[in-house]
Order: sequence, then structure tokens, then C-alpha cells
Amino acid sequence: MDEQTKWRTNNDRYLTAALQWLRLRLRRLAKDPDPPTPPAHRRWWWFGGGETQGTVPFSAKDVSDEDVKSALAELEAAAKAEPPPAMEVLQRRFGLSDFERSVLLLCAAMELDTRVAGLCARAQDDMARPFPTFALAYALFDDPPWEALAPDRPLRYWRLIEINQPGSTALMASPLRADERIVNYIKGLNHIDDRLEPLIEPVTDRPGALPPSQQDIAEAMAATMQRQSAAVFQLTGLDPASKQLVASRVCEQVGIQLFRIPAQIIPAQSGELETFSRLWERDSNLMPQALYIDANETESLLPLQRLLGRGGGIFFCGLRETRPDLVRSGVAVEIARPTPKEQFEEWTHALGTSAGASPGLLASQFNLNVTEIRQISLSAGQDGQSLWDACLAHTSPRLESLAQRIQPKAKLNDVVLPDDERNLLRQIVGQVIQRTRVYDDWGFRDRMNRGLGISALFAGESGTGKTMAAEAIASELRLNLFRIDLSAVVNKYIGETEKNLRRLFDAAEDGGAILFFDEADALFGKRSEVKDSHDRYANIEINYLLQRLEAFGGLAILATNMKSALDQAFTRRLRFIVNFPFPGPKEREAIWRKAFPEKTPPLVTGLDYPRLAKFNLTGANIQSIVLNSAFLAAQAGEKVISMQDVLTAARTEFKKLDRTINEAEFKVTAGARVESTL
Repeated sequence: MDEQTKWRTNNDRYLTAALQWLRLRLRRLAKDPDPPTPPAHRRWWWFGGGETQGTVPFSAKDVSDEDVKSALAELEAAAKAEPPPAMEVLQRRFGLSDFERSVLLLCAAMELDTRVAGLCARAQDDMARPFPTFALAYALFDDPPWEALAPDRPLRYWRLIEINQPGSTALMASPLRADERIVNYIKGLNHIDDRLEPLIEPVTDRPGALPPSQQDIAEAMAATMQRQSAAVFQLTGLDPASKQLVASRVCEQVGIQLFRIPAQIIPAQSGELETFSRLWERDSNLMPQALYIDANETESLLPLQRLLGRGGGIFFCGLRETRPDLVRSGVAVEIARPTPKEQFEEWTHALGTSAGASPGLLASQFNLNVTEIRQISLSAGQDGQSLWDACLAHTSPRLESLAQRIQPKAKLNDVVLPDDERNLLRQIVGQVIQRTRVYDDWGFRDRMNRGLGISALFAGESGTGKTMAAEAIASELRLNLFRIDLSAVVNKYIGETEKNLRRLFDAAEDGGAILFFDEADALFGKRSEVKDSHDRYANIEINYLLQRLEAFGGLAILATNMKSALDQAFTRRLRFIVNFPFPGPKEREAIWRKAFPEKTPPLVTGLDYPRLAKFNLTGANIQSIVLNSAFLAAQAGEKVISMQDVLTAARTEFKKLDRTINEAEFKVTAGARVESTL
């Protein structure tokens, strides 16, 4: 006989003896012989897991003390069985006195034996009262203590019974009923309370093998849980999935069920919160379980604080950072995503032997947790490009509410800059590609806490190619480029700008995006002397940016037309400063030669590039002229874009810029030098 079958046998024996003892006491109190045997079609009683028909033997005489003592002896013998029956477990776990256990049995018997209702009515000498009451219990059982009625005693505190007290009915005379969850437990059905089910959900996924850094944390937490029955763990970090995964492994190791609830749906009203807290703690006493509370994105932690202050049991709180005010005592544990080396090993294991160079490339660029790596490898297969695209798709949507995604079009070869500046752009690309090798393989990460990200400042006049260079870098790295929308980030309300910036940097930490702060001086300006509260909070925003930029692990590009307006503390934290000078004649000619798309040159004829390069224009101005000249040719029905089309468009651009116009400069002269691009 297995343990479960043995327990059910013991429990059925206990309930049989308990109900027999209870019926005898009720009959003796009522001084009533056994009720007559009901008609055959109604001869049933529900007990032992189902409905059985039959005739229960009745005696025609009154119940004697010997009958009650004999039934009590049988009940006490059944209570000593191992494993113990459910009622005995309830008494131990909730601290019930013998009298309180008897009251609970009386209320539960109403659901277990249909004859008990009639016996209750006769025992109270009132056929209109076929239900238990405290008055009946105090008359029925020996040595009843008055404090059993108190709200802080187990029967009422743990809501093991329900009291229906309508109107002015006295407490002693009010109908009592056993809680449905408790009746089911007594019968051997142990499942979560149906009042909790709409709010919490079981975590059923098995975590599988964890990276060593997370497994070590899980084992330490499991050891703590085995030493104490109640604990609150503050799991801090930016990745909710890793925290839940570790919590799941801890529960797996100690043999308890993990449930999950978002902090936002914890009841805020005092009465509802009290009910939730009491029912959860009660269920934690009935079955081994823990609750994971996801509070990563929760603004107000007051309901969570009140829940932890009231309820007992095992709680895992997923937070961004430690909150000492959340609970008086607790264990704070920081849980990060797997290290780059562990991500490489996870990619290698997930993709198999034919993965090639993909694990190294993916681990060096994307900062993903174990769950994300396993899901992407299953959905994208082993093709390197498909895996890369899947990682990009997985990391990019989280930024789109605060930033504008730019589809990179330019290539590094399209960017026209002096050699030194072009080399700096290539260095930026190279550092992003090689950072895992330098930081991890060569040990720099072990010696550095901050400054592991790559930040660059693009400084120069408007139109000199800063945005184009950012696009070119994103294109070279095959990463998403996001231009920060200052209107969505900056908020007039105190603290909101910092929250938006935090969300922005956190989302970009996954590694699939380059942050491009255009007009960076609007955010990264100099701190000012504090003259009022506005100055103080403006300085707080800048201080936060300084800290967050230094802690950011990805690539951030700042672009500004006013380098001098930036706070010097930012420039110290920048790894690269790339100056975008106003293009000279040589650079302008190179820009003109690259300005027309590849499909356009067969239609372009007679362009004098040295002459065009004499126009004192930026790359953005040149691109505008090229586009306008194409439209002029198309509107005129021409098959080629002529030099005159380009000069006409240039004249329009000069007029737009309020430049002095010399008409001779914008006309094609006879015998002018032209260069065919056919």
C-alpha cells in the first residue's frame, strides 16, 4: 500500500469514528432515540468519497455514557494513525484547542452526513434551526472555553468557519458553517482556494539547468528556506524572467509549489487585502507553497508593503532595487542575467554542434536570459541570420514608446569625413564587436564596475552628417537604431523624466539597440547654480543622466550642434568625441559624387563635380539639391538629370538659406567642363 492510499484509509477511518461520536453526543443532548429509517429511495449518506446506499443500524434505546466513551476511544485511536488524518493536521497547524476542533468537526459534519442537520435541530429543540451554533457547541462539548469565540482565535482568525449573523441575531445563536476549502481539506482534497485563483497563477514551467551564477544563488536561498518557515526575499535586478526562474528553482529544490501575482493587482482596499492575506497564509499552512510578486514596474508599493506586513509564508518580491522600507526583516538578493560567458555556453547548448560562430556573435551583442535564449533558438533554428533577426525583434519593441526607430540606409563608405574622424567611426564599430573578447576573455570586466558601455559624442554644425554616421554604424553592426524622442522623455512633473530615462536605458541594455540622442545639449546641458526648486530638480535630472550613462552597457551616441553647452562631466565619461567639420572642397566633391543613388547615375549626364564642390554647402544641403534636381527632371519629362537641373535646384537651396545669389553661378556656360556619369 503506497503512502497516499494509506493516508486515505487512515483519514476515512478517522472521519467514520468522528461522525459516529458526534452523532451520539447530539442524540444524547436531544434525549431522542435514533430517527426512523428513511424510505428506500432516500436511504443514503455521503461519506468516504461518494454516495453509498444502505441502512445504518439504529438502536431503539437512549444513548448511554458507555456508548459515547466507546466512540471517543475509537476516535482517539484513529487520530494516532500515521500519517495523521487531515483534522489532526489542521489542529496542529492552526493551534486549535480540543473544543475548537470539535466545533469545526460539528460544522464540517453538516457537509459530510445528511443526518446531522436533523440532529442539530432536535438537540436545540427547534426544528427551524437545523444548523450548528455556538450555543449548541457550548452545550454539546465538554469544558468549552469562552475565548474560542474571539476574533483572534483560530476558528475566526483563519476563517475556518463562517458566521451568518443577520440583523440583530446574537452571535451565540447565529448559524455556523465550515469553510468550503476546509471541508475539502478534511475530505482529502487539497487545492488552492477558489477565491485566490482569479488573482494568482501557478508557475508550472520547470526551470531546467541554470547558469552557475544563478544556481549558486538558488542553492543559498534554498538553504535559508529550509531553516525557517516564513521568509521574504527581495530579488533585485533588471530582468524579471531571471528572478522568477531562480525563485522557481528554489521552490523546486525545497519541494513547494510557486505561484505568481503582479503587484499591480494586489487588492488595495483594506478589507479585500485582509481577506487575500488571510486566505493566502491559511493556504500556505495547508499546502507547501510560495508567492512570487512581480513588482518591477510598480509605482506604488503600499499594497505590497501591507501584504508583507500582515501575511506569513514564503514571498519572493521581484524589485528593481532593494527597498528597506518594504518589510521589517528580509533577505535582499541581486539576480542578474547570465554573464556573457554563460550566455555563450547556453547558446552553444541550445544550438548544438552545428551552431558555428553564432553563439559567440549573439552572446557578444545581446544580453538575454536563459528563457529568451531557449525560446529564440527553438523558433529561429540554427541559421545565423535568422537567429540575429530574432534577437533584434525580441529586444526592439520595448523602446518604441520613448524613441523613434530609424531604418539605417547609409553605409560607412557613404560617410565623407577627414581620415581621423573616419577612423574613429571604425573604432567605435570595432569596440562594439570585440567587447566580449576584451571585457571577458582578457579580464577587464573583473576589474571594472562601470564604464563598460561605449558612448560617443558627434559634434558639428547641422547637416554635417552626424545622423548619417549613426545610421552607418548601426548598419555596419546590424543593430536597431533608436532616436530618442525628447518630447516623450522630458516631463514637467518631478521625477517623471528620470523614470522615462530609466525605462529607456533598461530596455536598451538587452543589446539589440543603439541609443541616438539628437540635440543632446537639451538633455545633457550644464548644471546651474541652484536658485530655486526648478534648478535643483533640473540638476537632479542631469546627475541621474551622468550615473545612468556611465552604467549603461550598450552603445549610446550623442549628437549636438553646441558642444560647448554640454556639461563637462559628460565629456569625461565619453569614450569617443568625433568632430564633424564643415566640409571643404575636397569633401564636398566626394559628397556630390556619392549623392545620387545607384539607380540614378545612368540617367545623370554632364555633371561638373569640381564646379559643384565650390558651393559652400553641407552634406544635408547637397542631398536636398540632388533630390530637388531629380524632381525637376521628372516634372519636365527629361530622361536625364542635367547639370542645369542641379544648378537650378542649388539656386533654390541658396534662396532657402538666405544666401546671396549670383545668377551666373547657376547657369551652364558654353564649353563648361562636364563629367559624364553614364
